[in-house]
Amino acid sequence: MSATAAPERALAADCASCSGLCCVALAFARSADFAFDKAAGEECVNLDDGFGCRIHPQLRERGFKGCTVFDCFGAGQHVTRHTFGGGSWRDDAGARAGMFAVFPIVRQLHELLWYLREALAMPAAATLHDALRASWDEVTEAADADPALILELDIDELRAPAAALLREAARLTREALTRQALTREALTNEPATRAAATPLRVKRSRLSPGADLLGADLRGADLRGAELRGALLIGADLRDADLTGAELIGADLRDARLDGAVLDRALYLTQPQVDAARGDASTVLPAVLSRPSHWASASH
Repeated sequence: MSATAAPERALAADCASCSGLCCVALAFARSADFAFDKAAGEECVNLDDGFGCRIHPQLRERGFKGCTVFDCFGAGQHVTRHTFGGGSWRDDAGARAGMFAVFPIVRQLHELLWYLREALAMPAAATLHDALRASWDEVTEAADADPALILELDIDELRAPAAALLREAARLTREALTRQALTREALTNEPATRAAATPLRVKRSRLSPGADLLGADLRGADLRGAELRGALLIGADLRDADLTGAELIGADLRDARLDGAVLDRALYLTQPQVDAARGDASTVLPAVLSRPSHWASASH
């Protein structure tokens, strides 16, 4: 299967096509990310009659940073338009509980589809593309099912084989990128990046899946091919670090400094991760991700 044959599906939020599900179905607690407590199923006071946010331009200033870094991966409009046929919880009281219960499940499925599509675009994982496509089809079928079937779904059972494929695709890609870098360095007799010549300030053994790197000093670090799956990188200093081929699925990048970091070929980096971090115009992002509007004021 060609690496360019990644399937098409809307996996980014289209709030105009949603009935404000994230503003009602989900709970949040008063914290640095939210200005007050809200229970699941309770309508946010900032939600207007057209399912828009009354304070959207001032969310960060008004204490709702958590809202600005949330992405439903297209689940909101899918549940509204497809699963419930364009109805809304305001118009159909009978559908209210069902919509709120289905939405977080479909969000998980859509996030998984996002990762599968990323893996399908990895040339080094071509031998896995048939299996990845089959997993895509299985997850898509689950997300497109009737509400009753979605609620009965064992999402962990569905996710486990997909997660194994994603890890293997990442491994193959990391190895391919490492071979390319070594070849380039051998030909030029120079480090491929500035980060490659910068001494690492933390022990290499700490760069592992699930690692606690809270506030770690990783400025200018050579993190090429690092397995940072599920790592805690909250507040970490990653300025000018090279994360080419680094696996970042599930990594917590809240308030991490990404100024000048090389992330255009990081693996499984998502928009919510980028939105939760701090960067600037020199941060190198994948083409599929957008530079957050708040970065200019967060850097330097």
